[in-house]
Amino acid sequence: MSQPPDPQDSPKRHSPIEDAQGIAYGAFMAAVGVNLLTHLGFVTGQTAGLAILISYATGWGFAPVFFVVNLPFYWLGYKRLGLTFMLKSFVAVGLMSLLVAILPRGLEFGQVHPAVGAILIGFLVGSALLALFRHGASLGGIGIVALYLQDATGFRAGWTQLIFDICIFAAALFLRDGSTVAWSFLGALVLNLVIAINHRRDRYIV
Repeated sequence: MSQPPDPQDSPKRHSPIEDAQGIAYGAFMAAVGVNLLTHLGFVTGQTAGLAILISYATGWGFAPVFFVVNLPFYWLGYKRLGLTFMLKSFVAVGLMSLLVAILPRGLEFGQVHPAVGAILIGFLVGSALLALFRHGASLGGIGIVALYLQDATGFRAGWTQLIFDICIFAAALFLRDGSTVAWSFLGALVLNLVIAINHRRDRYIV
C-alpha cells in the first residue's frame, strides 16, 4: 500500500515578499533592457515592440505609450488568468514604465556593438520575463495572451510571442533600416528562446 505524500514534499507557493522581489527584479531588468534597446535604436517584439514603434513614429515617450497600450489587455488577463495575475501584471507594467523613464538619470550607455547589445538585450529581458512568469505576472499584452494559450493548449508562450514579433518586425522595416531590424531580430530571437526553453510548467511547480 502506498504511503501518503510527505507534507514537506508538497508544492509551496511564493510568499508575498518573494513575489514582490521577483516582480521588482523583472521590472528592473526589463527596464534596463529597454533602455539599452532604445539607445541602439533597435526595435523588439510583443507589446513593448508595438509601443516602441509608436514612440519612434510619433516622438512620444516609450513609458507612457507602453503603459497605455497595455490597458486593453488587462481584461483578458482578469477573465482568463484571474484577478491576482491581472493586478501583478498591472504593477509590473507600471513599475517598468516608471523605471524606463527615470533610469537614464543614473544609467548611461556608451559604445555598444550591435551584436553584443542584441544578445544582452535578449538575456536581460528574457530573464526579466521568466522572473515575472514564475511569480504569476507578465508585462501585459501579448505576454498575457501567450501565457493563456500555453495553459489552455500547451503551445509554448515563447512561440506565440515569436509569431507576433515577426509581424512587428515586418512593420519596423518602414521605420528602421534593414541592418538595425536584423540586429533587433537577433535580440528578440534570443529573448524568445530563453522563454521557450526555460518556461516549462511541467518542470517548475511555482
